[in-house]
Amino acid sequence: MKIVVLAGGLSPERNVSLSSGCKVCAALRERGHETALIDLYLGTDQPLEALFSAPIPAELAKIGREAPDLAAVKAARSDSANQFGPGVLELCRMADVVFLGLHGTCGEDGRVQAAFDLMGIPYTGAGCLGSAIAMDKDLTKRLAAPILAALGVPTPRWELARYAAGDIPALTARLELPCVVKPSASGSSIGVSIARSREELSAALTQCLAYGGVCVVEQYIAGREIQVGILEDRALPSIEIIPKAGFYDYENKYQPGAAEEICPAPIPAEWEARLGEAALAVFRALGLSVYSRADFIVTEDGTPWFLEINTLPGMTPTSLLPQEAAAAGIGYGELCERIINASLEARAVGN
Repeated sequence: MKIVVLAGGLSPERNVSLSSGCKVCAALRERGHETALIDLYLGTDQPLEALFSAPIPAELAKIGREAPDLAAVKAARSDSANQFGPGVLELCRMADVVFLGLHGTCGEDGRVQAAFDLMGIPYTGAGCLGSAIAMDKDLTKRLAAPILAALGVPTPRWELARYAAGDIPALTARLELPCVVKPSASGSSIGVSIARSREELSAALTQCLAYGGVCVVEQYIAGREIQVGILEDRALPSIEIIPKAGFYDYENKYQPGAAEEICPAPIPAEWEARLGEAALAVFRALGLSVYSRADFIVTEDGTPWFLEINTLPGMTPTSLLPQEAAAAGIGYGELCERIINASLEARAVGN
C-alpha cells in the first residue's frame, strides 16, 4: 500500500506530532508499505516520489521539554496563510491513504479531515464532525455528560471562560478552588494548570491568554489518573499514569522516565469494565470512529470521572495507546495497519 504520514503543522503539539509521524512511518515501512513522511505546514521542495524512500530524519523523533516556537516555524515559509505547505496535497493525492499523525489544532480539529473529504483523499481516524466536537472540551462535556450520568459516571463541574486580560481579576475572585484551567481546544496538557490558590488561578488564566483566551475551568478531582483506549469499537486495557513529580503535564508525558505508566492498570475487574463502558459511551455519543483515548480520574471509591477524549492519540515511543494495544497482544506495526484498515472501512461508508 502507498501511504503518506502527515505530521507537524502549526499546532503547539507540533513536536509530538512529528515524533509520532516518524515512528508510524518507520513501522509501516517495516511492514512492507511504501511510506512517505511530510510536514503539513512546511511541506517539501523535493521530488514527491522520492519521499517514499527518503530517510526519516532522526532529529524529528525527539521531543524537547518545551513546546515549539511556532513563530519560528511560520518564518520558515513566505506564504504563511496556507496551512498546507508546498507539495502536501499533491503528495497526499498520490497515496492510497493518509495516516494522520497530527495532534491538536490544525489537524485534530476536523479541518484537515473536512478538506480531505472534499477532495476524496482517504485518511485515518475519526471524521471531520466527530473530530471537531471532541477537540472542543466544553462541547464534548455538554454532549457526553448526560449519557455518562445514566451510567453513573460523572464529569467534573466546569465552566467555559472567554476573557481578555482585563477580565482576569474578576474571574480569579469568582471561580471555585481548587480547579484545573485548560485551553478549550488543545492537547498534550499544553497550557494546563492546577490552581489551588487565587495567585495560581490568576497565573493560570494569564497563561491561557496565549492560547486564545478561551479555556475550560474544571473542578479539581483528586484520584488516580487512568486512561482507556478504544480500537475498532472495543475498549483496550486501561493504563494508569503516576507522574514522579507534579501532574501529568507536557514534560511528564514525553520525557522518558518522567512518569510511571502501568498497563493494565492495577484496578478491580469491575472498575475496568466500568471505565471501558464509559469510554465507549463517549466514543459513540460523539460519532467517533476507528480509535481514540479517553481520560479519567478514578476516586478511592472506584468512581470514574470523565475528563476528555482524544481522537488522534499520540503514537510516540512513550505514548499510551500503543502500550494499551501491546497489553492486548497488538504490536505497534499491527496497530498502525489496523488503524488504516478500519479507517478505510469507515471512509467507505461515510464515517
